[in-house]
Amino acid sequence: MSNFRRNYNRFLIRNRNKGIPRLMLWICTGNAIVFLFWKFFDSNLPYYLYFNAEAIMHGQVWRLFSYIFTFASGPSFLFSSLLGALISIMFYYWIGSTLENVWGTLRFNLFYLCGILLSDLYAMLIYWIFGAPLTMTSDYINLSMFLAVATLAPEQHVLLMMILPVKMKWLAWVDIGFTLYGIISGLVQAVKISFLGAFYTTAYVLIALFPLVALLNYLLFFGRDIKNLLPNLRRSPHRRKQSRAKVSEPQPNPDWAKNYRSSSGERPYRHKCTVCGRTDTECPDLEFRYCSKCKGYFCYCIDHINNHTHVQ
Repeated sequence: MSNFRRNYNRFLIRNRNKGIPRLMLWICTGNAIVFLFWKFFDSNLPYYLYFNAEAIMHGQVWRLFSYIFTFASGPSFLFSSLLGALISIMFYYWIGSTLENVWGTLRFNLFYLCGILLSDLYAMLIYWIFGAPLTMTSDYINLSMFLAVATLAPEQHVLLMMILPVKMKWLAWVDIGFTLYGIISGLVQAVKISFLGAFYTTAYVLIALFPLVALLNYLLFFGRDIKNLLPNLRRSPHRRKQSRAKVSEPQPNPDWAKNYRSSSGERPYRHKCTVCGRTDTECPDLEFRYCSKCKGYFCYCIDHINNHTHVQ
């Protein structure tokens, strides 16, 4: 498995720039166009683009991917306003561009495509087995993309409501919390209709678990790197040991050279007379000079600078 992962990563690095460049720019542009048409021309347009398994089986195959152009319009967006759509589009464009710049075009394309394929496959299986026409938007694909950026840059600050700086990892956990809340709410609804039988209850349970598809896509590309999102509530024993060492560590002695002795008993020095062997450490008041007539770099004390045999 490690060899496969190593070869896979090598393949992605070698083909880093292959694929659809600036993919998120095209997706965000499509969302902007859909929003304008939805707001000013046809209020039903997003409903023709959402994923709907029953409609797909009746020939509307564009719904297999067209739902990625609806995150800024329709009921899937909290604030149905031009400002809200603009903020949403700019935010997801920044997330997608960040991933593409860090990973490369090919890896980001595979990540986004994998999210689409997993979502489509899961929804179609529910429809084929249980006959439930699950309607789907790109919200959970965007969730996996947001978690990816939060894992790569957990300490990065973003401005919440354009005012409050918040770390990406905390926003990621809030997003995961809302997602888990939605899953639990769906499971509660499945329990309430359990009187209809195990068949329908199972269908509702699988529909409630649909957000986990986004987390699965995230785990496929990160795995153990999810630890970057975990809050560091307790310092590791190694860090605590380092902290204690810094407190108890003695301050360095600026006069260490005066008391230092090498294995030969000689203290360190900067200048040493070639003739008499005296050093600036033993005789700090003694002046030293370097002879320009000697062939090489030879030092002499003030007593021998003019009284020595030149080295040739």
